[in-house]
Amino acid sequence: MAVSYGGGVQSTALLVLAARREIPYRTFLFANTGDDSEDPRTLNYVRHIAARYAAKHGIDLHILDRRTRIGELETLWGRMMRRDSRSMPIPIRMSNGKPGMRSCTTDFKVKVIGKWLRFHGASVDNPATVGIGISLDEISRATNRRTEPYERIRYPLLDLGLRRTDCIEIIRDAGLLVPNKSACFFCPLKSRESWAKMHRDRPQLFGKACHLEEMLNIRRRMQHKDPVFLTGAGRPLREAITRAQDELPIDVGCDSGWCMT
Repeated sequence: MAVSYGGGVQSTALLVLAARREIPYRTFLFANTGDDSEDPRTLNYVRHIAARYAAKHGIDLHILDRRTRIGELETLWGRMMRRDSRSMPIPIRMSNGKPGMRSCTTDFKVKVIGKWLRFHGASVDNPATVGIGISLDEISRATNRRTEPYERIRYPLLDLGLRRTDCIEIIRDAGLLVPNKSACFFCPLKSRESWAKMHRDRPQLFGKACHLEEMLNIRRRMQHKDPVFLTGAGRPLREAITRAQDELPIDVGCDSGWCMT
C-alpha cells in the first residue's frame, strides 16, 4: 500500500492521517518532475517538512526521479529544452486559449510511481493499493483518474467525507505549515492570479517561465507552426501578465485547490 504524494494540501493531510494511524498507509511516493521543474516551494516542503514529519512517525516517504532506459536522470524542463527536442509534454495553450494534450503527468508522475510499485512486487495478479489525495470538493477528478493494471486506486479523503478546508485544519492541528498548491512552476493550467503573484514575489522564476515559452515558440517558428502560450490570453507571458498588487494584511484570497493535491 502506498500514497501517491503530491506535496500539496490534500496529500499532506493523508500524511497526517497516516501518522495518526487513521488510514493504513505507511509508504508515500513523491514523483519529482525535476529540481528544475517542480515549484521550488513544493520541493522545499517535501524535503524539509513532510520528509521530517514522516520519519518522525515511522512513515517511508520516497522522492522518486524519472530515469531513462540507460539510467540517466530526465527532468520535464530538460526534455523540453533539449536543442533537438520537439516534445511538447505540458498542456500548452493554443492561440484560442485552450490547453493541448499533455503527457507530463503520465511520464513524470504515473510511470515513475508505477515503476517503483512494480519493482516492489506490484503486478496484474498482485496489484498495489494506491491512495490518492482527492477531497469531496473536487470529486470529479476521481472519476477522470486512469487506473493502471498493477494498481487499485483508493480515495481515503472521499471515504472519510473530507473537504479541502478539513485537510487544512488537519495539517494545522499537526503543527505543520500548510503547503502551497503543488505543480511545475511553468504549468499552463496555472491561474492568471497565480502568474501575477509569481511575477510579484518570485520575478526570477517568472522570467524563467517566460524564457521557456519563448524557446518553445522559436522552435515552433522554425517548424512553421502557430505560436503557443503558457496562459489562455493568446499573448506571450511577458505581455499577458502584470505584476500583482501587494496583498492586504488580511486573507482575502481563494484557496480552492481545484487542480493540485
